[in-house]
Amino acid sequence: MNKTSFDNYFNLFLKSFFQGLMVIGPLGLTVFVIWYIISSVDNLVPSIATRAPGMVFVSAILLTAAIGFLGNKFVFGQFIFEQIDYLLEKTPGIKHIYSPTKEVMSSFVGDKKKFNDPVWVKTNENPEIWRIGFLTQKEMGEVEKHNYVAVYLPHSYAISGWVIVTEEKNIKPVVGMTAASAMKFAVSGGVAGFHSDDTPFTSADNSDE
Repeated sequence: MNKTSFDNYFNLFLKSFFQGLMVIGPLGLTVFVIWYIISSVDNLVPSIATRAPGMVFVSAILLTAAIGFLGNKFVFGQFIFEQIDYLLEKTPGIKHIYSPTKEVMSSFVGDKKKFNDPVWVKTNENPEIWRIGFLTQKEMGEVEKHNYVAVYLPHSYAISGWVIVTEEKNIKPVVGMTAASAMKFAVSGGVAGFHSDDTPFTSADNSDE
């Protein structure tokens, strides 16, 4: 086998190897995360997890759904949960853990989701730089910041982010893209593409170009 043939076979091997990683990597990470979550919940009751793996996890899912159903559909259930909520929010020490956690959870799920208003934010004037974020406070007058808004900017490849307070003139609504697509675009570092499932998106001022 001459050197040229060896190089061709080696390049083919490398190409196939990396293509395999592209298939196995996301699949393996997904399976690992799911397995880790199930195992962590199962370990809350080791005696049951040993005899019936996954049973604790399934029970926790069903119990959570049942609590949510009772809290939404029955007046008595709503009353009980409202009283528990009031007690936890007024208990010294505990309220500093419970209230922020509740706010963060309600921002992502439930009827009061707050990350549902994607906007373009100008973060630099020269050169002009825009970032994608989510409008979380439309009015900051209560803290003497009139005509200012609060915008959450998610980090790429992470579940974290940071909040900026900027003048209202520095934001523009994102057109043609859902909040879920905007979050996907931001978290993926932009590699998720410049369009939603079926409609290309543009900034609000593209019609002037």
